[in-house]
Amino acid sequence: MDLTDKNVLITGSTRGIGLAVAKAFDAAGARVILHGRSAVRPDVMAEFGENTLAITADIADEESVNNALTGLFEEIDGIDILINNAGIVDDKLTMGMKPSEFANVVNTNLNGTFNVTQPIFKKMLRARSGNIINMASVVGLMGNVGQANYAASKAGIVGLTKSLAKEGAMRGIRVNAIAPGMIVSDMTDALSDKVKEQVLEAVPLKRFGNATEIAQTALFLAQNDYITGQTITVDGGLYI
Repeated sequence: MDLTDKNVLITGSTRGIGLAVAKAFDAAGARVILHGRSAVRPDVMAEFGENTLAITADIADEESVNNALTGLFEEIDGIDILINNAGIVDDKLTMGMKPSEFANVVNTNLNGTFNVTQPIFKKMLRARSGNIINMASVVGLMGNVGQANYAASKAGIVGLTKSLAKEGAMRGIRVNAIAPGMIVSDMTDALSDKVKEQVLEAVPLKRFGNATEIAQTALFLAQNDYITGQTITVDGGLYI
């Protein structure tokens, strides 16, 4: 698929994986719509072309999302490619996790993905065209100590992806997920050398991934018209 002038919305695209994905699609000729929970900074906007747009919304808040999308659809007709990347972590062992801490992560990561997707999916169904890429995680496939809330939210995204793929296929809409493993980020930078060594021991390729490798996978899924309902792991073999 030629991505030139395609409208691509990437949630959580002001830093990290989301920003790398946005830059990759911008370089491929797409019209990028950036998103942040707070207003996208001018220095981030300056890294993109003049046609780039930005929206502000708390994805966990349905009204906030609807207001942002209403304003966006006054400027453009619709979204060709939606990449649901925004999410949070709040790690803690289950025995010490408050119900509110579990609910907050699930509400942002899973419900937030639904809040953004549903109104855009409706437009895609009417247009009989569209592509959705959801950011899951290998943690949602294999679980992890201290991440019951995060794992549950990401496992839910995998199930949501499969269901949307089946619903959208009859109208030419493809829906896939990417499940990153350990990707270089602020989180991994904060790990001690000992913890990093322990993590790398479990990764067959013996290195962390990087955001560019996730962005390349997103581009691949956006351009291959015969892949839908899949979860692509980008994890150095962690989930073999």
